[in-house]
Formats: sequence, structure tokens, C-alpha cells
Amino acid sequence: MSFSKGINQTLATLTKARAGDDIAPYSGMCVTCLDGCAGLCEVGKSAVRGKEVLYPAPFGKTTSASEKDYPVDYSHFNIMGTAVGAHGIEADPETAIFPAVNLGREIGADTKIKVRLPIVIGAMGSTNVAADNWDHLAAGAAISGVPIVIGENVCGMDPDVEIKNGRVVNSPALAARVKAFKDFYQGEGTIAVQANVEDTKLGVQEYALEKLGVEAVELKWGQGAKDIGGEVKLNTLERALQLKSRGYIVLPDPTDANVQAAYKAGAFTEFERHSRIGMVTEESFHARVQEVRKAGAKQVFLKTGAYRPADLARAVKFASDAKIDLLTVDGAGGGTGMSPWRMMNEWGLPTVYIQALLVKYLDKLAKKGRYIPNVAIAGGFSLEDQVFKGLSLGAPYISLVEMARAPLASAMVGKTVGQMVKSGKVPNEYKKYGEEVEQVFILASELKTKLGSDFERLPVGAIGVYTYFERIAQGLRQFMTGARKFSLEYITRDDIAALTREAADITGITYIMDLDAEEAEKILE
Repeated sequence: MSFSKGINQTLATLTKARAGDDIAPYSGMCVTCLDGCAGLCEVGKSAVRGKEVLYPAPFGKTTSASEKDYPVDYSHFNIMGTAVGAHGIEADPETAIFPAVNLGREIGADTKIKVRLPIVIGAMGSTNVAADNWDHLAAGAAISGVPIVIGENVCGMDPDVEIKNGRVVNSPALAARVKAFKDFYQGEGTIAVQANVEDTKLGVQEYALEKLGVEAVELKWGQGAKDIGGEVKLNTLERALQLKSRGYIVLPDPTDANVQAAYKAGAFTEFERHSRIGMVTEESFHARVQEVRKAGAKQVFLKTGAYRPADLARAVKFASDAKIDLLTVDGAGGGTGMSPWRMMNEWGLPTVYIQALLVKYLDKLAKKGRYIPNVAIAGGFSLEDQVFKGLSLGAPYISLVEMARAPLASAMVGKTVGQMVKSGKVPNEYKKYGEEVEQVFILASELKTKLGSDFERLPVGAIGVYTYFERIAQGLRQFMTGARKFSLEYITRDDIAALTREAADITGITYIMDLDAEEAEKILE
């Protein structure tokens, strides 16, 4: 089986093969490559536009996720239900109903964070698609009671940032992102600020803690989309020169006179800005944890990517030793605003695989009596069945499922539909419900009652985020009721079963035909 057949043509890079579905499975090229073809596949287009074709396009308007069909994913497990008993509630049909399921919990080592749903919105940094939709996404997180993380390079990319002696003293862009959440904060969830190499040098987290009232920070080792630093595109020479002067890697070099001439002649329209990779050591990690705690951080998170197993072991061990409040492990295949496209598909440990290793490593530490942090798993989650499976596969360690593309999609759709409604151009799909926001969005009236006068200034995309999460919540409650688990702490690994022997071998989850074998025999005897 070829897991990446046809990757030489993809909507992500706006490429297509002349031969359609007649693709050579190893190369991804057309079975016949024709002299005279204009070259619209990735190989052909790369002959004309070169490294531009490395990345998803158009930049700033899309998010992208891996097209690779991994051998084992969450669809290879089914959720198990039972007709017997109830956990977390009286075993009575009058009380054991799905609206009674408790989806709230607390996370954190010492200072606790209440969350209304077992979800955290993953870090989104300096890409345009994140910046353009942040107000909607952050307000949606706040009214939904879930944590959200501000991603890397926001200060460094801020045109109006003030830097003195190499440190940020004022960043309107970061301040606005924090405010977008705090303006609608309801007492559950939190907003955290992430930092990469450049952010740490600039003192971004110290600025956020001391000047913006942020209480949580996230140290970043990486993400599941790529194993290099973050990148964005820049559409003016002035921006490229500005960011080059701030110490970023900018390609091609905007200070080169020949490059400037080529840009002005229209040979290319965008520069690339890249961040540096981090160099993790145990000593520097613990030193940084102490620095941010000394600066006022009440919670310290760690985000690591889909690196090789030894790096996952380091993340688990270091997080335990430092009493990290939330460790987020991001599997390959999830999503990106701008990562090299083939890296997105071909690099790293996919989510099910990395979660299986994660449980194994946490088990080892737990048996030694070591501190186990709250853990979030990330990498392509979007709907309630996947949330349940992520919590079950990682039980009892997984506290939250991290999402990014799906909440962002709900914010973008909510924003778009809301704008169309307000302009009197209600999409036909929704016109049957009415022509006002309170009619088209099913939970808008509920939010209006909940928020009172604040509803009028709520970004309309936030209604989309809230409504999407409420759908997730009801679906999750229904799955949990079927498993007779009426609170999150009762979810266990035997609430799912592996549909294939391979899935069982990788994860240790029981193969479905072996499930309950002993109990069934006792019942029959």
C-alpha cells in the first residue's frame, strides 16, 4: 500500500497532474511524462517557481493538514458501550441521562485552572490566517471556557513593537491578542503565551507576564507539522528588511541589491521569514522554567512536537522533574499555516503512534511514584468521537485534547456567515432559518442572554466557535453516556477497542475480538 500516492499533486500547493489518477505510486509523477506539458504538478511547477512550491498556498488564507493515509489512526478504534451500571452518577435511568455528564475539570500543578470542556486551542502565531481571525477565536475560547495559546513570533512580527536593549517593552499586537480573550473571560480557561528562540531572546514572556497580566506561558520545543522553526511569507521589501534587522532569517536576502532588483522587477512577490531551531538541554530547560516562574508565571506549559521517541522521553522526564502544569504532545499530521508541504506529510511520529509511546513512558514514571503533569494530545482532532478516543487511549494521563484547525475553521465560518447576514446576503443554506444573526446561529440567543450587553461587541466568529464547541460537548456526552462514564475521570483505556491486530499491537488497546473474553466466559458458564 502506498500511503502518499499522488502527493506530487495537491490542492495544498495548487498543483495537479496532467494524467489525473494515473500516477506512479513511488514517485507520484504521471505514469507518462509528456514533452510539451506546461508542468502543473509539483515537479513541473518547481522547475519554474522553485522553492515557492515547498509551501501550502495561498499563504495567509488557508490552513493545511497532512494528506498521508497513516497505517493506524483513530478510525481504527471503536468506542465501547455497555448496558450495565454507571460511573459517576446513580445507576438510575431517571438520573443517568447524557445532559448530566460532567465535562469540566481542573489542570495545573499548584495553581489550578478550571476548564469547562476537555479541550485546549493550540498555539497560532504570526501567520496571517491566525492574525486575521484571532479576535473571533480568542473570544470564542473565552466564552467557551477553554484555554488558548498565543503562538510564536507575534511580537517579532509586530510592525509597531518597541524594543529597547534587545527586549520587548511594548507590543500592540500581543496586547491586542491578550485583550481579545480577557474582554470575554468568564472564569474558566486561560490564555498562555508561547515562546520560541527569538521570542525568548526578546523577553516576550516576561513582557506578557509583567505588563499584560498573563499568568500562563508555554515553552516550545516544536510542533507536529515540522521539525524546523516557524515561517511566514512577507509581501513587501520593507517588511523583509525590517524583520531581517530584527535578527530573523529572511530569504532571499533583502539587503542584496540583486535581490531587491529582482523583487522590483516582479520576478517574485514574497520573501520567506524563518525562525531558528531550539537546542534543548536539561540544564537550559530547567533554568528557563525557573526564569518564567520568577517573572510571575503561575502556570508553565511545555509543547513538544513529533520528534523521535528519545525526545518524547526527554519531554516527559523534564516535565515531571520541573512540575510542568501542562505537557502538550503534538503528533504528525495535524495542521499548519505554513510548513514545508512534504515535511507535513512525511516527517515525524503520527498521533496514534506518539500517544502510544507517551502512555508507555508516563506509565514508567508513574510506577516510580514520580510527578505526572496534566497532558494534552494534539494532531488532527476535530470532532467528538476523536476527542473521546484521544482521552481513552491516553487514560488516565490525558486531561485535554488540543485542537487548532477545527476551532479556527469554526471562527472563520462564523465570521464569514455573520458578515453575510449583516450585509443582507444570507447564504441559501441558512436562509431557511431566518435573516438575523439570532435566527441563523442556533445558539446566538443563548449567548445574548448569557452575555447581556457584551453580546453586541462579541466578534461574530466567536459565536461560531462557541456553537461548534457546544456540538462537540453534546456529542461527547452522548458517547460517554453510552460507555456509562458520567465524568471525565472515569474514562479508561478499555472504553475503546482496536479493530485490527496492528492497532492493538501498537497501542496495547485490546483487539475487539478479545475484549471481555474472560467475563463473557464466566457469564456463559
